[in-house]
Amino acid sequence: MTGLQLQDIYLARQRIESQVRRTPMEHSPSLSRRIGVPVYLKLESLQITGSFKLRGASNAVAQLSSEQKAQGVVTASTGNHGRALAHAASQQGVRAIVCLSNLVPANKVQAIRDLGAEVCIVGQSQDDAQREAERIAREQGATFLPPFDHPAIIAGQGTLGLEILEQQPDVAQVLVPLSGGGLFAGVALALKGANPAIQVHGISMARGAAMHASLAAGQPVDIEELPTLADSLGGGIGLDNRYTFAMTRQLRDDLHLLSEASIANAIRHAYHHERLVLEGAAVVGIAALLDGLVEPRGPIVLVVSGRNVDIEQHARVIAGANA
Repeated sequence: MTGLQLQDIYLARQRIESQVRRTPMEHSPSLSRRIGVPVYLKLESLQITGSFKLRGASNAVAQLSSEQKAQGVVTASTGNHGRALAHAASQQGVRAIVCLSNLVPANKVQAIRDLGAEVCIVGQSQDDAQREAERIAREQGATFLPPFDHPAIIAGQGTLGLEILEQQPDVAQVLVPLSGGGLFAGVALALKGANPAIQVHGISMARGAAMHASLAAGQPVDIEELPTLADSLGGGIGLDNRYTFAMTRQLRDDLHLLSEASIANAIRHAYHHERLVLEGAAVVGIAALLDGLVEPRGPIVLVVSGRNVDIEQHARVIAGANA
């Protein structure tokens, strides 16, 4: 597949256990009643930086050599990965540079600065920020750490799968938000490495699901990035994808796409019935269950991936609008 093994995930947990939070697993009475089997929420939204991304970033920084740490790390981001890398680097005494485009909102820029990273704002797109990050890596000798397509990132995200197995040993199905595939690949490897009978479903929005389109095409493809409530699931997987495409293709049991109305409905469900304020990407498992996309065979665990939502957008959705 890619050379990544279950043992890599266990080693990642040893590296990062003092740097990340072991997040709670909570039973959802409302969803369990709705579909007729036990449903549990793995609340990675309660992770230190508000999303699962801290696991992979912490593992990647921890694996750097002393020489690499002295040279620093650099990445391009639109939000959660940059925030996680800034935090992980600061915890390990490593200089971090996060490249952002001019389109990134000021509050997200400030949140990354507040965590001690140097921020470089350039261009009008994520591609512009990526090119600048790669230039800095070449010219300054910093290590470029991408958001998902990297063995240490995948292994770090996989530690979430180990926690699911320990907190719900008889889990039958796990629903995982699917974007670039770092979270899905790591969690699926952890789960199926322990019990191949566990079904792992990838959940994306219908608008601009790059991994879904790439799997349908049989190779990584470019797809237009469209506005969506699940904005953290946007963006491509990279035409030169080395790891997550192959792992997702091999480890997936099923993939499901959601309408914007379904995502909005799930945000409202999370707020009213689970008392959770969540970003659109984090509620896709809830939406898949509410839409009846998954055969009710439990226990089912939903990965609730993050809480870093624009509060004004969230208020509009709760009020009944889809954006």
